[in-house]
Amino acid sequence: MKIAGFTFIRNALLYDYPVLEAIRSILPLCDYFVVAVGQSDDETLELVRRIGDPKIHILETVWDDRLREGGRVLAQETNKAFDAIPPEYDWCFYIQADECVHEADWPAIRAGMERWLEDPDTEGLLFKYRHFYGSYDYIGASRRWYRREVRIVRNNKQIRSYRDAQGFRIGAAGTEGRKLKVRLLDAYIYHYGWVKHPAAQQRKQQSFNRLWHSDETVRQMVGDSESYGYDGLEPLERLSGTHPAVMQPRIAAANWRFTGDPVQARWSWKDRVSRFFEQHTGWRPGEYRNYKLLDD
Repeated sequence: MKIAGFTFIRNALLYDYPVLEAIRSILPLCDYFVVAVGQSDDETLELVRRIGDPKIHILETVWDDRLREGGRVLAQETNKAFDAIPPEYDWCFYIQADECVHEADWPAIRAGMERWLEDPDTEGLLFKYRHFYGSYDYIGASRRWYRREVRIVRNNKQIRSYRDAQGFRIGAAGTEGRKLKVRLLDAYIYHYGWVKHPAAQQRKQQSFNRLWHSDETVRQMVGDSESYGYDGLEPLERLSGTHPAVMQPRIAAANWRFTGDPVQARWSWKDRVSRFFEQHTGWRPGEYRNYKLLDD
């Protein structure tokens, strides 16, 4: 079994992406790793080069910033990295620049890839998610956080990154395609996109939202402040357990204070009902699923 990893990144330093931690969190599972590095306004290319691992293969790219509808440029960059993986690799492990895998989950991930390697019905592997918000101590608990997504796919180049690169579908480019048939792993993706210094978060929001909206709409949504205002009433849960080891130095260096209070959180009736069913049955009513989950 041969495994290739892949990701994409641009302006990692400017927007404080933990891309090195993301890559290193799955590198031990991979035999080959493609990093598509977009032309940046900072030293992102040098940052990735400094990893210095012979498994890393850098693909220098130029983002098409005209693709402002639905974040399509993110899918395009994902596909560039995926397409650069040679055909001899069986599984392709996708990690975004603000995601990490805990080393405690490596055995379950490898076991899943081995178990379903020879099963042609299994086109991808599904992960559970922990989305951090405002603080490394708290995980988003409302329905606005997706709870599962595909991060390992077959090395089948008919598989394409879907819409804004959250997941994948199979089919010709420019079509909706069909959902992948996947198996659920007992493993998590730790998502850190919403936990960073408020100044870096504001820079990211001002830039990132331009992949979906006009400049005027972004100004109305994000404002001109130099600091992002985290919602102190966001429904949250305290993390039980530890963060991935690769994230520990970054967490120790955190230099801002989050003032949210989960006790005072605003829970909508929809969140309350959904949370009740999910806690008691494992089912999330009305959940969006960009995949077809196969039974074990």
